[in-house]
Amino acid sequence: MLTKKQLDLLEFIHKRVQRDGVPPSFDEMKEALDLRSKSGIHRLITALEERGFIRRLAHRARAIEIVKLPEALGGEASFTPRVIDGDRPTASPRAAMPVSTVHAMELPLVGRIAAGVPIEAISHAATTVAVPGSMLSGQGEHYALEVKGDSMIEAGINDGDVVIIRETSVASNGDIVVALVEDHEATLKRFSRRGNAIALEAANPAYETRVFPEDMVKVQGRLVGLIRSY
Repeated sequence: MLTKKQLDLLEFIHKRVQRDGVPPSFDEMKEALDLRSKSGIHRLITALEERGFIRRLAHRARAIEIVKLPEALGGEASFTPRVIDGDRPTASPRAAMPVSTVHAMELPLVGRIAAGVPIEAISHAATTVAVPGSMLSGQGEHYALEVKGDSMIEAGINDGDVVIIRETSVASNGDIVVALVEDHEATLKRFSRRGNAIALEAANPAYETRVFPEDMVKVQGRLVGLIRSY
């Protein structure tokens, strides 16, 4: 049985993964639960892990995977993870799922996206990647991009991961988006509107937030899922 704080944290992590495809940072957890320090979050995370509700992925910044949900949050049967593992050499028999039960879709892998220094704008699709249909969110077209760089590591997005993007030209504050800057630089950052300007925020203290006039930034899609590479 979970305490109220443990349940609140699990629900917050679950909602953020469902919305963004990646877990929240410890700072976001601390703010959401109105705690004074990160040590309280560490204790709650440890308790959830010991009870088998979450799993922390080794050697990954802020990487948390929800294993199951209690009945109060919809029960285990209704939960479908939206972050999947790729390129793993082996899988435990308990985690295996019959191929016939998985509805997979082929998405175009249209190039690389910068989570760090600028790279060229997204190119045309050269190959495809198979993703679970449950990972696709909302109406519209979806596509996949390979992440290059480490500016989003505190959002659980690492160099070499593949992100699933839903095409859209609009975004809300806090969304992780594909942004095209000055029609030539494509980048993956957290979106924030500041009056007549657009801030593109990294999730790594080594990178500064970049602010542009709104007419210099075009939103090309919003993050809805993540395929982890090992």
